[in-house]
Amino acid sequence: MQDVDQSRTDPKNPAGKTARALIWTSSRSFQGWTCSLCEWNYPLPTLLTDADARTAYDRLAAAKFRDHDCASQLSRIGVGDADSFTARIRKLVAKGFKPKDAVDLTLQEVALEYRHDPKALAQARTEADDFLRRVKAGLI
Repeated sequence: MQDVDQSRTDPKNPAGKTARALIWTSSRSFQGWTCSLCEWNYPLPTLLTDADARTAYDRLAAAKFRDHDCASQLSRIGVGDADSFTARIRKLVAKGFKPKDAVDLTLQEVALEYRHDPKALAQARTEADDFLRRVKAGLI
C-alpha cells in the first residue's frame, strides 16, 4: 500500500527530512492514490473496472507520485478518512489481522451498521474486493 519514496528517506539526503508515502484513499467522495505529506492525488477514473486496467493505473499513479513535488502542493492536515471502509480494513490489518479476515470482519460490521442502505453495502463490498486485489498484486 505505501510506496515510500526512497530519495526522501535517505539520511544522506538533506532535502528529504521525512518520508512520503503513496496511500490508497477510498471514501464516498474520492477514490484514488494520495500523498501522505501533501494534497497531491491521482483519482481513479469512474469507469475503470477491469482488473488489468486498474493495475496499469496503479503503475502510472506510482510514477506520477515519484515525479510530484510536495513543495508545490498544499500540506496535508489529516491523513485518513473516517467514513472509508478501506480505512477500517487497514486498522484491523495494522492490529495484526490477516487481510482476508480484516475484510470479512469489516463487511460483517458494515452489514449490521448499514443493513437498510444497499448503496453503502455495495460500496463496502467494492472497496473490500479492491483492497484484496491490491494485496494480492503486492501493492499494499
